[in-house]
Formats: sequence, structure tokens, C-alpha cells
Amino acid sequence: MRKIDKTEIINEIAAKISEFGHFYVTDTTGLKAGATNNLRRLCFKSGVKMVVVKNTLFQKAIEQSGKKIEGLEEALKGTSAILFTNTNSLPAKLIKDFRKKASLPVFKGAYVEESVYIGESQLEALATIKSKEELIGDLIALLQSPIRNVLGALQSGGNTIHGILKTLGEKE
Repeated sequence: MRKIDKTEIINEIAAKISEFGHFYVTDTTGLKAGATNNLRRLCFKSGVKMVVVKNTLFQKAIEQSGKKIEGLEEALKGTSAILFTNTNSLPAKLIKDFRKKASLPVFKGAYVEESVYIGESQLEALATIKSKEELIGDLIALLQSPIRNVLGALQSGGNTIHGILKTLGEKE
């Protein structure tokens, strides 16, 4: 491969790293062509970008992107397919669903929410992790809950007092 081509690939991958907030590193070695195409289709339908790239070019793209990603080097061995996404847990769910039909792809590592996850044991945790938007929604619901309880108590108390006053007014 010519140096100009490598530089172009590095620039494209660095742009994807900057564009997408999260990426997963998987090994698709052993997947047949049809299964690989099915995985690509599944990723495309979900809005995940799947790219197969040489590990050295990917490492240079990480450096060029300016993001501080340390500890991912051990995941960049062998064949690597990179899954880029803006939804942190989506690729983990895709991998788990795809594995119901095949034992591959193998999860090697991920960069999610500015943290690095290495090893197959982290896949379950990544599949259940909530996105930033989901956490903010949960926090807002928790903050609104006491206010709703107080308003509900005041409204029901007002109805009770109104009923008592009405009954007392009818007795006279």
C-alpha cells in the first residue's frame, strides 16, 4: 500500500473517531462472507459504522484524533473490525444478538464514555450500560418524584377538607 493511501485511510479513521463518541473493536476472523455481510447490514440498519482496518493504521488514527485513549493497545492484535457509534451500548447489544446465530464476532475492546474496556468479560456490562441521555432522564424523574408526591397529597387533602366542610355545612 502506498504512503498516500495510508495517510488517506488514517485521516478518514481519525475523522470517524472525532465524529463518533464511542467505538468497539471486534475480531471477525472465521466469519464466512455471508455472515459478515449480515453483520454489516445489521450495523447499517442500526446506524453503526463498521470498518475493517489494520491495527497500526488505527493506532495512528487514534493519535491523530487527539483523544487520550490509553490501554487499548492490547485489543489491537490480529484482525480488527471497528464499530463506530454515538449510542454507547448499541454495538454490544448488536454483538450479543448476532452471536445467537454464530459464535462470532469476538469482542476485544471498546472506548465508551471516555473509558476503555478490554476483554470478553466486559461485553455484558457494556450491553447494560445506560446512555448519558437515559441517566439524565432518570435523574429528572427522581427529582420530580418528591414534588409530585407533595402536590398529590395537597390535592387529595384539599378534596378531603372540602368534603368535610360540605358535610358540616349540610348538617346545619
